[in-house]
Amino acid sequence: MTHPIVEALQRNEAQFIELRRHFHQHPEIGFEEQQTSQRVAELLQQWGYDVHRGMAKTGVVGTLKVGNGSKRLGLRADMDALPMQEDSGKAWSSTVAGKFHGCGHDGHTTTLLYAAEYLARTRNFNGTLHLIFQPAEELLYGGRVMVEDGLFDTFPCDHIFGLHNMPGQKLGKIGLRDGAMMASSDTLHIEVNGVGGHGALPEHTVDATLVACHITLALQSIVSRNITPFEPAVVTVGSIQAGHAPNIINEKVLMKLTVRTLNEKVRQTVLQRIHDIAVAQAESFNATATIRHINGSPVLTNNPAANEMVRTVAQDLFGQDAVATVGAFMGSEDFAFMLEKNPDGCYFTIGAGDEADRCMVHNPGYDFNDKILLTGAALWSALTEHYLR
Repeated sequence: MTHPIVEALQRNEAQFIELRRHFHQHPEIGFEEQQTSQRVAELLQQWGYDVHRGMAKTGVVGTLKVGNGSKRLGLRADMDALPMQEDSGKAWSSTVAGKFHGCGHDGHTTTLLYAAEYLARTRNFNGTLHLIFQPAEELLYGGRVMVEDGLFDTFPCDHIFGLHNMPGQKLGKIGLRDGAMMASSDTLHIEVNGVGGHGALPEHTVDATLVACHITLALQSIVSRNITPFEPAVVTVGSIQAGHAPNIINEKVLMKLTVRTLNEKVRQTVLQRIHDIAVAQAESFNATATIRHINGSPVLTNNPAANEMVRTVAQDLFGQDAVATVGAFMGSEDFAFMLEKNPDGCYFTIGAGDEADRCMVHNPGYDFNDKILLTGAALWSALTEHYLR
């Protein structure tokens, strides 16, 4: 038997599929989500929410208080697109060159709006609901800026939840994991300074490019020799920028790194070792290395009690087989900042399908699977009615 919430939502599924495709055609990258946030705010106001705009520049929070209940629930969706070109071939492809919703945030935003309309129309709960539409997740600090701007001071939440679509996971399956679920992320720049000169006269130089290469190789020893094999960690040198001409030995090189861990202690160890290795390697060549921490987000850690709430609601909606325990991801998510500030919450995945030709996120051929809009909206709606009883 179909759950009454699912039946109620099925009536306007086509409306929200159309809205999702509209967002897809008009992508906006981090902190530039002006049209998206305007549309979100207009719809929330139309449905009767109190709307706050301007937090983290383009963030939107819609609040609906029903009855006299004291409990407060936060549901979060991200809004931003990626700075990359789409190649999905869909009729609703991005109309903006070099920008597209390659991670499904158009679907996440629409899913929360889909639930928002139902919850405002039925008002079958008692308490305060905060719907948080966050910018700049792809930059991995939009969530931090919302917290720093006073998100939980202005809109206190007893529990907070977020979701992400997951290609490769069975369609509609809810993925949960207690504890560390997604990795911390740190972006570092290392500037190597040597002595430049003619490519034919190396004895008069300190080759910054050679130093950067030795640093790159040495950094790979961190995971294999400084971290226990039982704790995952990744150190990637993604960019080495060093001159243009073949006959010039470079004075300066800029290295760009990303670091991922699933444990805060491991994270600090890795960051310290990167500093120590870069400085020591440079000094061994009579060069210098300066390390700058550009940005970072913490490990995303789920509260087991919050996970259990999602599991109970999902199984009631979709049956006992609706939920699976998933492995940790070395990808990162700045919802971690919200859970760090407000740890009574969790982040879960919704399977977008495991067909062989289903593109992973951040692939030019990716598109959000509209079949899971209803799944996500039903889960948000039922979770609200369950907690704010």
